Amino acid sequence: MVRGILKGKLPYAARPKMAKLCDKSPTALDLFCGAGGLSLGLLQSGFRLVGGVDNDQHVLDVHKTNFPRVPILKSDLVSASGSSILESLKLRPGSIDLVSGGPPCQGFSAGGVQGPHDCRNQGVLAFARLVSEIRPRYFLMENVHGFLFKKHSSFRKQFCSSLELAGYTLKPFALLNAADFGVPQRRRRVFVTGCLADEILADYPAPVAGTGTTVHDAIADLALIDAISHDQDEDVFLGELGKPSVYSELLRVNRLGGPIKRLTGCQRTRHSKVVVRRFKSTKPGEQEQVSRFYRLRWPGISPTIRAGTGPEHGSFTAPRPIHPKWPRCITVREAARLHTFPDWFEFGGTRWQGFRQIGNSVPPLLAKAVASKIFSVLVHSD
Repeated sequence: MVRGILKGKLPYAARPKMAKLCDKSPTALDLFCGAGGLSLGLLQSGFRLVGGVDNDQHVLDVHKTNFPRVPILKSDLVSASGSSILESLKLRPGSIDLVSGGPPCQGFSAGGVQGPHDCRNQGVLAFARLVSEIRPRYFLMENVHGFLFKKHSSFRKQFCSSLELAGYTLKPFALLNAADFGVPQRRRRVFVTGCLADEILADYPAPVAGTGTTVHDAIADLALIDAISHDQDEDVFLGELGKPSVYSELLRVNRLGGPIKRLTGCQRTRHSKVVVRRFKSTKPGEQEQVSRFYRLRWPGISPTIRAGTGPEHGSFTAPRPIHPKWPRCITVREAARLHTFPDWFEFGGTRWQGFRQIGNSVPPLLAKAVASKIFSVLVHSD
């Protein structure tokens, strides 16, 4: 079942020789694109990604590294106009089939303050305005579960009213758990989609029974690195990994679909002896008493991998799960596996930045499940 969920076309950016075959595919523009979790899901579902836009140059650089054929644009999306974005990316008005995006969610997050005047909340309304100005046939937005809380009802009403006045029909908000779509992580996220009045609304995907992807499926083959490599500061691993599961085998690929030879994101945290003792005494499936970090269980799934905060909000590090076998927090690569990023996907900067890029992104496999429903309607309606 996992193989059936994961397999499919390699991303457009990973298949440069096949680009011309995709020229007539439905087009997608990813706003608030971040490092590219949603972008990757769009590509895997069949869309031709014509641009990624964000106000953070660092994540745009990561996006460009992983999707070298996709144009990027640095822009403050709260103040930018739809016409300026299209002009900067050299896109024709009316040429976009789907505008997608995951506006900043920290102001709505249940793990945060949830301040009603948090400036980051304005991204949701900016997304609605940009959809109205760019006028794609369809739109897709993702946000955290907290966006559905009663205290944020005014934002939801403004969001819906803005799009309805612009001629869009909206599907009711949907709360989807990534674990129901083959992601080995408990991660509930809100999605909303809609289309111009003369288009056919796409459904949300139904949970896939029997996926059961576990922590063991995702990262057990990486556990061998600790036994082989004694340099905890080494980020790149060039040796042999352990026996893959069906899940990890499908992620252990390079950009062209062949076996991966160079694995990044493997730097391990140097914990103090006191912390190591505490982690050792914490049983899998329980929280460590001081840090409150959760220790993963091989047969279980991961809790939500969170991003923490940026420099403008204190640069706080989010809690990171403890490895089920080794007395340490998981690596960036292990977090990426738990998020369904393939091994060719590279994250930029420090461990803190890598975890932020992952925690802020939509798991690609969940993004693919949602985007595939829109792609199917577009293909069959033309």
